[in-house]
Amino acid sequence: MELRDRVTTALKQAMKDKDAARLSTLRLINAAIKDRDIAARGDGNDEGVGEGEVLQILGKMVKQRQESASTYEEAGRLDLAESERSEIEVIEEFLPRQLSEAEVDKAVSHAIEEVGASSIRDMGRVMGVLKGKYTGQMDFGAVGPRVKDRLSA
Repeated sequence: MELRDRVTTALKQAMKDKDAARLSTLRLINAAIKDRDIAARGDGNDEGVGEGEVLQILGKMVKQRQESASTYEEAGRLDLAESERSEIEVIEEFLPRQLSEAEVDKAVSHAIEEVGASSIRDMGRVMGVLKGKYTGQMDFGAVGPRVKDRLSA
């Protein structure tokens, strides 16, 4: 089942269950996807965004909420931090399983081999391969420095 369809089905179920917190988060997901669809139509893409871009949207939403939760904790607003964490749980239901550290290392090695990367100049191509294959499965902000270390060694 396509990711959009899964979100829509979950949205309908949350309405039936009268689960207000879950429903709110699912509506935010839907709105973010529709916003990106509208932007894509403005660029001449009539079909809207694809699965990969939807995964990027969801990943970005999770990252934003993680940052907000840590900010709330620092400010002593544990109630708001908990709210952000519950939204993260709902969003992560639609993301693929996150890769372990060992799997990330293996993926980085394969991408470097695939591209034939030998210097830091090839980092963009390596990251492009990783983003193409593992969108939503790894934190590219954390993977970037790993790739850089491997290529500069």
